[in-house]
Amino acid sequence: MKWAFVVCAMVALSECLVQVPLERGQTARELLEEQGLWEEYKLKYPYNPMAKFDERFAVGTQPTTNDANMAYYGIISIGTPPQNFKVVFDTGSSNLWVPSVYCSSPACNNHAKFDPAASSTYRQDGTPVNIRYGTGSMTGILGYDTVTVGGIAVKNQIFGLSKTEATYMQFMRTDGILGLAYPSISVAGATPLFDNMMKQGLVNEDLFSVYLNAQPRHKGSVVIFGGVDPNHYIAPITWIPLSSERFWQITMDSVSVNGQVVACNGGCQAIVDTGTSLVIGPQSDIDTINRLVGEIGEMTVNCDEIPQMPDVTFHIQGHEFTLPSTAYIRQTKHYGCLTGFDRGGHSEWILGDVFLRHFYSIYSRAQNMVGLAKAR
Repeated sequence: MKWAFVVCAMVALSECLVQVPLERGQTARELLEEQGLWEEYKLKYPYNPMAKFDERFAVGTQPTTNDANMAYYGIISIGTPPQNFKVVFDTGSSNLWVPSVYCSSPACNNHAKFDPAASSTYRQDGTPVNIRYGTGSMTGILGYDTVTVGGIAVKNQIFGLSKTEATYMQFMRTDGILGLAYPSISVAGATPLFDNMMKQGLVNEDLFSVYLNAQPRHKGSVVIFGGVDPNHYIAPITWIPLSSERFWQITMDSVSVNGQVVACNGGCQAIVDTGTSLVIGPQSDIDTINRLVGEIGEMTVNCDEIPQMPDVTFHIQGHEFTLPSTAYIRQTKHYGCLTGFDRGGHSEWILGDVFLRHFYSIYSRAQNMVGLAKAR
């Protein structure tokens, strides 16, 4: 498989790290802006970033949402012979699902579809699955097959085959989602892929790590199963214990701008989520941060003032994780410069890709901890 490769430390072959390259492609928002449809789209399908973390859906159905800024995806294969799919590697959910030949929704018609009849290793389960979205849903059935990720063949992996998908998915580059959170939030009790990797002894360590290249359209972003790659971060690694073993949830001390605490005063909960593009927080806190960095409209800032904008620092476990303006401001073709901080409407925060592009992240199931280090 030309998209899979292995990086080995010089000490021994046993230290090999299996890496899945991630592409940073055009986002749904960029596509819709080019077509002049963004304003209509965001009103018709409002973004609800906290939907998949709603406590009411912790077990049974797994909500997600229409993040039109999502850009990173990797390729996996399912079946024998392999059928390839572009998926979001999502630390904020636990299920693997892809479109299938059973689906006739517009969103399925322009994406790759899994055909069970074309795989000699497919085994049907038939259990119905309903994965709720902030503005719609994916429905389908569960099945089993060999799923190959970065050269690792995971046998008898349960996954969802969609029968219907939310309309807005037709604008997404990705075909499906590969969840990397804990089994407790998996729809229908389906065993997450990384859990099967661990059970089948396919990884050296019970952890995975993520490096997101900050440069638009540049390659080099990876998900690494079974270890960490020191080529992608600057030591030291700060290890943070989880406050909840459902999502990759941690306790954050505060958020400061120009040395002054302006949000999360006294502590708050934050979810480290590769499946969310922005940094999400409570409305009042986000409004304060955006005002202090120079907001002149709805998340809009003056592009000429980016060099003078203040750093935003996240204080976690007594350590400082600082985002400069070049990390939290993004330039768009049609809407100028926008901040990477958006309102979530809940007390929890989401540390999404705006944060994770600046910090290499490690997800340890062995220790139930998240590791963060400055990305190279």
